[in-house]
Amino acid sequence: MDHPGYMREALQEAQKAYGLGEVPIGAVVVHNGEIIGRGHNLREMLADSSAHAEILAMREAARFLGDWRLNDCVLYSTVEPCPMCAGAIVQFRVGMLVYGVADPKAGAVDSIMDIVREPRFNHRVEVVSGVLAGECAGIIRKFFQELRQKNKTVKNGEMAELVEGARLEIE
Repeated sequence: MDHPGYMREALQEAQKAYGLGEVPIGAVVVHNGEIIGRGHNLREMLADSSAHAEILAMREAARFLGDWRLNDCVLYSTVEPCPMCAGAIVQFRVGMLVYGVADPKAGAVDSIMDIVREPRFNHRVEVVSGVLAGECAGIIRKFFQELRQKNKTVKNGEMAELVEGARLEIE
């Protein structure tokens, strides 16, 4: 399998999320060498906390196959899936998960817990991690740096307005 090639496709999806101001995470589902599902975060745009890249990609793949079971599929995600997405990966019966960069705050595959390989569940997922990790981390890092800078600028601007407003009240 061309893990780097498919991860680049997932990164293209992440770039779409980035362009929308969403956390830039992207995912694709591959079946027999063909991408059958794509997704990027749309949580803010849809006001839907379940609109994560992985879930959207798996839903599209299931519609394409006409079956909720994705046993013969590989899910590529730019970031280690969260608990919700990891649970959905098990429920969709995904055969293999390939992800780019670990998520030490919310990762539910390797970082905080391991939902997809939990032996008490009736399905376990093969996992490959670290594919194009630098590129996957880079887009996330850039997004949050820009967001922090934007928030800092807004706060400084609000402070200037408050100071100016206070000055007007004193006069």
